[in-house]
Amino acid sequence: MKESSGNWHISLAHGSGGKLTHDLIKNHFSTEFKNPILSALADSAVLNLNGTRLAFTTDSHVIKPLFYPGGDIGKLAVYGTVNDLAVVGAKPLYISCAYVVEEGFDGESLDRITRSLAEAARTAGVIVVTGDTKVVEHGKGDGIFINTSGIGICNYTLPQDIEIGDKILINGTIGDHEIAIISARGELGLNLKLESDCAPLADLISHVLTTSGKIKFMRDPTRGGLATTLNEIVEERDFGVIIDEGTIPVREEVKGVCSLLGFDPLYLANEGKVVIIVGREDASKVLDVMRVHPLGMGSQIIGEIIESPEGRVCLKTEIGGTRIVDMPVGTQLPRIC
Repeated sequence: MKESSGNWHISLAHGSGGKLTHDLIKNHFSTEFKNPILSALADSAVLNLNGTRLAFTTDSHVIKPLFYPGGDIGKLAVYGTVNDLAVVGAKPLYISCAYVVEEGFDGESLDRITRSLAEAARTAGVIVVTGDTKVVEHGKGDGIFINTSGIGICNYTLPQDIEIGDKILINGTIGDHEIAIISARGELGLNLKLESDCAPLADLISHVLTTSGKIKFMRDPTRGGLATTLNEIVEERDFGVIIDEGTIPVREEVKGVCSLLGFDPLYLANEGKVVIIVGREDASKVLDVMRVHPLGMGSQIIGEIIESPEGRVCLKTEIGGTRIVDMPVGTQLPRIC
């Protein structure tokens, strides 16, 4: 139910990518902006313009610290945008870049972020074609925020005719990004040699799409992690998902921090991972192709689509039990991506 005017407030959890984020979108944004394109709630809008199918997406990036092992806010801004284009079957082409900079922000840091963003764009094969800059008063902007939008050409249509028995794949270890950020903050005394998985996925995805015509669905599990992505897939659908804990790749360092802090790796943010649903007959072939690519060497088949329970994600545990994996309600760590 939509909260009555003046009777509710935004919390950090509304930006976590979990249940409160979904409620915010469903009850407050989608109702006002309602249209068939937006209603798909995909990572990118797919637009048909005179017979040409374009993908269009936008994203805002806030993170602490701005620089971390394996990346920075500039690199994150580019890769986060191009990955949202790639998972709808598009070839990323152009991006915009808008800075909101706080008064007094260090100029050398701004140059460093800009150089990194430009290098990431070259690596991803996209061109920064427009932008904007705003400066806000000291204490009002938390350093720098970056918004990027992206456009790409859709060369592939994802049928989304998901069926019982379809397999679920992921291209490597989960949780690296969020744990790298936690360690980089230096607040918990962690001393890990772990880098974020921040990476552009378009090339890996293009190899997958040319390998099989049975790719049903793709999404990058960023905020809210793998658990949120899988719950998004089954929400209000007549099928469920079961994943096998023993096949989900997680680094020992990530497991150790999760054990120490009480986190669940399934809910940790990622910035270089893609979840793929593929017809069972092509799963092994797709897995082999993914494992050849530098960004897919750790790929695994982690689960499948099941008949029941409908609309639920289940986890087969390593000790032989089964438990429900719900959409997260709160947030494990604010402002992660």
